[in-house]
Amino acid sequence: MRESNNKSNNATFGFKKVSEIEKTSLVNDVFTSVTKKYDLMNDLMSFGVHRFWKKYFLLCSQIKEGDVVLDLAAGTGDITKLISKVVGKKGSVISCDINFSMLDQGRDNLINEGIINNVSYVQSDAQSLSFMENSFDHVTIAFGLRNTSSIDKALASIYQVLKPGGSVQVLEFSKAEKIIEKPYNIFLENFIPYLGKYIAKDEKSYKYLAESILMHPSQNELIKIMEDNNFKKCKYNNLSLGIVSIHKGYKI
Repeated sequence: MRESNNKSNNATFGFKKVSEIEKTSLVNDVFTSVTKKYDLMNDLMSFGVHRFWKKYFLLCSQIKEGDVVLDLAAGTGDITKLISKVVGKKGSVISCDINFSMLDQGRDNLINEGIINNVSYVQSDAQSLSFMENSFDHVTIAFGLRNTSSIDKALASIYQVLKPGGSVQVLEFSKAEKIIEKPYNIFLENFIPYLGKYIAKDEKSYKYLAESILMHPSQNELIKIMEDNNFKKCKYNNLSLGIVSIHKGYKI
């Protein structure tokens, strides 16, 4: 695992420097606060496009019937639901999130859609996963990696629980291409907190979420971090002009 600023107990909470312990607590507070309006805000902030991103993310995952999959930062269950349908009765998916409110909302969402038999729910920190080594065929994490206190620790923990030959796949906001970079950054810094203030009644939390996007490593930087944490054949694929990207790596 590489050396990083996070290892000296420095993390970022938006534009602020905080300790890893502080970031974990602050992020937990954010997601507890935004749970009830989370799905609505995702639709508004992405103009509904997040649904396409997630479906394409699953298509790229190589998850198949019978696989055992860990869905990290599962939140309100969008990715877990898609995985559940693919792995079928012979497979299983664990919906995992550090935040109880989000996990509970995700469970309610899936139960309401009749998705019960092949899904389990576990509250656990991505940086210190409470699973046996070599447990999962695939690990997915959508829009959650940037909220960890240490990307290094999260990737190291994911590597440990993956089976040899298994893959990690990350869907995350990334660095937009030059043609839209300036207007997109203005959108993040101004429109997202505005929506948070008037729709979710929580400007502060959405200001953090916008800042966390701007602070997240670039596509190539994240590839380097993955490689430094022993993942092989790492690659990325931009969606929507780099607004989001899919990163993938293998445990070999």
